Amino acid sequence: MIAAATVTTAAAVTAGAAVAGSTTPPVRRVPAAASQSVDGHSVQLSSYAVSDRLLQIRAQVTVEHLQQVAAEARIAAERAAAKRAAAQRAAARQATANAAAAPAQTAPAQTTAASSGSVQPSGSPQQIALGMLGSFGWSSSQFGCLVSLWGRESGWNTYASNPSSGAYGIPQALPGSKMASAGDDWATNPATQIRWGLGYIQQLYGSPCAAWEHSEADGWY
Repeated sequence: MIAAATVTTAAAVTAGAAVAGSTTPPVRRVPAAASQSVDGHSVQLSSYAVSDRLLQIRAQVTVEHLQQVAAEARIAAERAAAKRAAAQRAAARQATANAAAAPAQTAPAQTTAASSGSVQPSGSPQQIALGMLGSFGWSSSQFGCLVSLWGRESGWNTYASNPSSGAYGIPQALPGSKMASAGDDWATNPATQIRWGLGYIQQLYGSPCAAWEHSEADGWY
């Protein structure tokens, strides 16, 4: 009886030691929630998600900033365009007033092969153009557009020549010899050039202001 009890006791001790020596699986710890404020946004996330969420918020803030910068640039460009248009209108009105107020200059009578041989208009090129508008069915309200158009093309210079394209004269006819249909003196006579140029505008655009709109949009007419 004593021996049996001793064996039983030893077995129990051995079993207990085995249990005590066994490895217990580690318990997975759930990270505590973290609370942060980033760029005005309240964030309540686990520590594993905070980094990704920070990147998302910062990317969103960057996109919004770029959109704001683009909108401000667009507004500034629109304002600048409006200022340029206003300046051009003011310059055209001033040119009209100057042409109307300036005294006519005396010029020798000239003839043109395409005309009926009547005396050419006299004065500055702009004065000549202003005087011709009525013969093409236009009022003086078209003059400002014409001033801007040919101011851009040639500066109202009778001898203006484009070395790249070969365009010539006040209306920048391409080639300049096209203006021979208005007179043999097309290379030197501003009145001949203007007459041809107004005819060209009437045929292709209907009016100087329509031609100016095309030039504004496309850079040529």
